[in-house]
Amino acid sequence: MYFLYFDPGLGAMIIQTIIAAVAGFILFSKNLMYKIKLFLGLAKPQEDDIFDDLDLEDKSKDQPE
Repeated sequence: MYFLYFDPGLGAMIIQTIIAAVAGFILFSKNLMYKIKLFLGLAKPQEDDIFDDLDLEDKSKDQPE
């Protein structure tokens, strides 16, 4: 029987991998559930654009060259 030696670095790597896998699964499933609800018509599409509140105009027309 072989006994494996887990040093603190390997333990931290295993914990980090588990946390990243759980976080990735949660984010993936939230996005997947939103797309399924959107397809079935249970959710309204979000049309929030973060740049809607900016008033951008072409300033090059106002200044002569």
